[in-house]
Amino acid sequence: MSILILVKRFLIVLVLANFAAGCAGSKKYESTGEYIDDSAITTKVKASILGDSRLKTLQINVKTFKGVVQLSGFVDSSDMAARAVDLTRRVKGVKTVDNSLIVK
Repeated sequence: MSILILVKRFLIVLVLANFAAGCAGSKKYESTGEYIDDSAITTKVKASILGDSRLKTLQINVKTFKGVVQLSGFVDSSDMAARAVDLTRRVKGVKTVDNSLIVK
């Protein structure tokens, strides 16, 4: 009976180890925690941009991957693009900002 218990414990440990390894991130893929953190950063950046009186535009897209935020879309002036980048850099958790905004 004790061998059966040892085998069950071994299988449980093996399954848990596979589960933990499946949640790990790599260069091209985020871990579950990183994905949640990046979703929060994206939401905060969007709220910051939409809440700014000088940037009331829905044409700025925000994507985050491992703390790197990419801004894309269209703005009316280079000042608006610079303001969007500045607001994005102020958000906690943002490592760098990739500015792909296009001035109309």
